[in-house]
Amino acid sequence: MPSGKRTAAVLGVLLLAVAAFVLTTGAAQTGSQQQPASPQYQPPTIKLDADTQVVTLCPDAESMANPRVRLKATGYSPEGKPLRYRWTVSGGRLDSTDGTEVVWDLSDAAPGVYNASVTLESGPVGDPLCTAFTSTKVVVRNCPPPRPVCPNVSIYCPDVQQAGSPITFTASVSGGTPGVTPVYNWVVSAGKILSGQGTTTITVDTEGLAGQPITATVEVAGYNLECRAQCQASVPAPPNPTRFEEFGELQRNDEKARLDVFAIELQNSPGAQGYIIGYGGRNRRFGTGAQRAQRARDYVVQTRGIEASRIVTLEGSPRETGSTELWIVPAGATPPRPR
Repeated sequence: MPSGKRTAAVLGVLLLAVAAFVLTTGAAQTGSQQQPASPQYQPPTIKLDADTQVVTLCPDAESMANPRVRLKATGYSPEGKPLRYRWTVSGGRLDSTDGTEVVWDLSDAAPGVYNASVTLESGPVGDPLCTAFTSTKVVVRNCPPPRPVCPNVSIYCPDVQQAGSPITFTASVSGGTPGVTPVYNWVVSAGKILSGQGTTTITVDTEGLAGQPITATVEVAGYNLECRAQCQASVPAPPNPTRFEEFGELQRNDEKARLDVFAIELQNSPGAQGYIIGYGGRNRRFGTGAQRAQRARDYVVQTRGIEASRIVTLEGSPRETGSTELWIVPAGATPPRPR
């Protein structure tokens, strides 16, 4: 084929290709304009916060933790669409079922685990385009039993006046764990509990305990704790008799002067007794021991007016020289014996 015809044929093929490309491109652009792409919706996101995860219910209002839980939902729409919230709970009561914040009342709920859920909707009402969901759990528990507390325990200690007489210890109890019936157990370091064991007051015998201390301990049971108190009472030692005077073989007037002073001391000691011990001597002019004691007693009773029941006379063994002993014996003291 001549070169001129070959060139013309190639050009013709190129023109046909260009025309086909142009037609195809135009058709594609026309079809794109006629069928626009559907819009792509982006779902919202949500976060749920609760101000507590545990609710403790106690029988009395003072010790009851707050039984209400505050719930807060935070939603976000990437496309800026309006958001709606729907709340549900598995127990208790809500103050509202919509909105970003609600209060969940669990005051009447039984112990257990409860669930709160919130659903977030965006788009038209009744036909939401997208939703998001989240939930949280709250534990409801009973109030733990109160911690045991010992009551305030004290003991009244008696003022012991005389050995041998019963004495009384009294316990006082206040406060402590409520609802407990206290049980009293007494222990004494000396003496014998005559009555009152198991009660707030005991009586203790002090026979033979002169000069000794008595420690009383009360243990108050029922609190699951060691609750106790102590106090100590001192039993006085018996007083000692006092040898007030001793004189020998005196003239009668001198003897009376000594007895006058003895009578005055007895008058000043109304609870005491007077003891007169007479000792005889070789000179019988002053009498035997019994006679000397009786003569002194008669003078103190008849002349000085001391009650006869308060004067005791004793006779001692004879001596080289006779003498008379005058004794003041307080109540509870051991009487003197002739030497």
